[in-house]
Amino acid sequence: MRAWILSIGNELLIGRTVNTNAAWLARKLTLLGYDVRREVTVPDEEDEEAEAFRDAVRRGVELVVSTGGLGPTFDDKTSESLAKALGRQYDLNDAALELVKRRFAAAGLELTQPRLKQAMMPRGAEPIPNPVGTAPGIWVREGSSIIIAMPGVPAEMQGMFEQYVEPRLREVGPRLSFAEESFTVRGVPEADAAPIIERGMRMGRRVYVKSHPKGHEVGAPYLEIHVYASAESEGEAREEVARVAGYLREELRKAGGEVE
Repeated sequence: MRAWILSIGNELLIGRTVNTNAAWLARKLTLLGYDVRREVTVPDEEDEEAEAFRDAVRRGVELVVSTGGLGPTFDDKTSESLAKALGRQYDLNDAALELVKRRFAAAGLELTQPRLKQAMMPRGAEPIPNPVGTAPGIWVREGSSIIIAMPGVPAEMQGMFEQYVEPRLREVGPRLSFAEESFTVRGVPEADAAPIIERGMRMGRRVYVKSHPKGHEVGAPYLEIHVYASAESEGEAREEVARVAGYLREELRKAGGEVE
C-alpha cells in the first residue's frame, strides 16, 4: 500500500523551519508496512494544496498524510483546500465542533469565529481528536484513498498520530505482526543517547525507537527506551526487536549507562 506525505507551509519552503515531521512520519508509516513513495511540500496556497491532494487521489494512492494548515489564522487553508480537491461542501462538522468547544471551554477561552474555523471540514469527514492542541485532525475517504490531515506543530501531530491515527491504520493497513521491548538506562543524557538511538533505528527498515526522559538531563539522567518492529511474522518481528534492543543496550553501557 502506497503512502504520500504532504507537508504544507511557506516556512518549510523558505528554509525557516526544518521539516522534521516528514522524516518522523516516514519512519512511522514504514513501520506500519506502507510504501512511502513521495514527500511533497507545498505553500499555504489553496490551489497548490488542492492540486497536491487531487493528484494523490487521481493516482489512487492508498494513504495520504498531510501536516500543517489546520489552525485558526487566515493562511491555514488545508481543510478548505481538501474540500475543494474532493469536490465536497466545506461545512461545520458537528463532531469537530464539540471537540473544539470542549478544548476552549476547558481553557476558559471564548469560541471566536477564527477558532470556530477549526471545526470546518469537507462534508463526510471525521474529526481526529487533538490531545495537545485545539485543532482536530481530519480523516476522510475518497475512492481507494484514505486522507489524513494533521496539525503541523510536531507535538500535536505526534500525539494525534500515536494516540488515534496509528491504531486505526494498523486495522486498515497491511497485515503485519508487531513486537515491542522496553528497558531503562540511567546515567546517559538524552542528548548523548540520541545518536546511538538513531544508529539503532537505521539497523532495520521497519524499526522505530522512542525514548522518554524520566529524570533530569543534568545530574540524574534517566531514560525509558521502547523498541518497536514489524514484520511478516511474529517471530521475525521479535527477532528484529531483540537485535536492535541488544545493540542499544550494549552501546548505552559503553556510554556509561546503567541499563535495566
